[in-house]
Amino acid sequence: MYRSFAEKLAEPDLIDLGNGIHVLRFEVMKVTSVRAAVRDLLDREVVRPGQTVVDSSSGIYGHALALVCREFGLKCHIFASVAVDAAIRTQLKYLGATYTQVPSSGDDGLQHDQETRVRLVHTYLEENPDAYWMQQYHDDVHYIGYESVANTLVKELGSTGVTLVGGVGTGASTSAMSRYLRASGNDVRVAGIQPFGSRSFGSEAIPLDGFIIAGIGSGIRFANIDYTAYDDIHWINFDVSAAGCRHLLSTTGVFAGLSAGAGWQVARHIRRQEPDGGPVVFLAADPGHRYVDRVFPPDGPLVQDPEYRPRTISELSRMTGPWSTMHWARRPYDVQDDLPVVPVVPSSPRNAA
Repeated sequence: MYRSFAEKLAEPDLIDLGNGIHVLRFEVMKVTSVRAAVRDLLDREVVRPGQTVVDSSSGIYGHALALVCREFGLKCHIFASVAVDAAIRTQLKYLGATYTQVPSSGDDGLQHDQETRVRLVHTYLEENPDAYWMQQYHDDVHYIGYESVANTLVKELGSTGVTLVGGVGTGASTSAMSRYLRASGNDVRVAGIQPFGSRSFGSEAIPLDGFIIAGIGSGIRFANIDYTAYDDIHWINFDVSAAGCRHLLSTTGVFAGLSAGAGWQVARHIRRQEPDGGPVVFLAADPGHRYVDRVFPPDGPLVQDPEYRPRTISELSRMTGPWSTMHWARRPYDVQDDLPVVPVVPSSPRNAA
């Protein structure tokens, strides 16, 4: 028996979709990282019951933090992007969290939105010095929740030949999973997914074509990404991801969001390239409800989705839409700080900055 709803949500379902492809389906993926992070911070007395924790979110992190704070007796304030819809705002309200929704910049700018939200966090901390910043973009305390998920993969699929596919985001999913899988002796191959317009892997010069996919990309430097974790990177636009969502639903029954649609596209590409290869596992961070109007229009025609294929590149300057891929080869990378630097406040011994 689960002791709380958050505890249940922290455990994903591993589903065999056939042809050697599996999905790790989460209801709210960030609960996995947030619940373990908050418990660790409480255990080390970095935060205490009744204290306010604060962070920035484009959706599921804010929901996860509010849910976990409700469980452990903490207060919560979220600086929410324009992508946070009425369903999430309603849950924040009833979970007892407060939020400030940052108005649109007018150009759906990933860069501007994340930078603005983090600056507002700093202002909030100045005005509320007892509040604690969770630093989802910077602190790899968010890694520890994925250790049990990695252990499940090893138990179910063995310790050799696994390829993990998923959004890079803050790094606290694919970077974390690679750390724990490799520590267990599994030299897992990791394929990270980025939207165009993200700073993390050098696509910021290409305009972001769909704000709603921004949760897997970065508008500022994220300190908890382990760039050396990734064997391959795939830059994928909205149309490719949306087509993947529709194909995933119609062929497997899995109803999931844009990052899962992108993961399904990458997983199928890997299987086409290596039909006899080992298991391919992609992450589905959330269900598809937030994306119905743009991805699954209920009154739209059922059309054959185009068969997209990636363009393989050897250098970032050759990147182009709708889908480019590059053998990253676990190399380091430095994000160019041409924007004003948002200071990072070290918050725990696990901080990766």
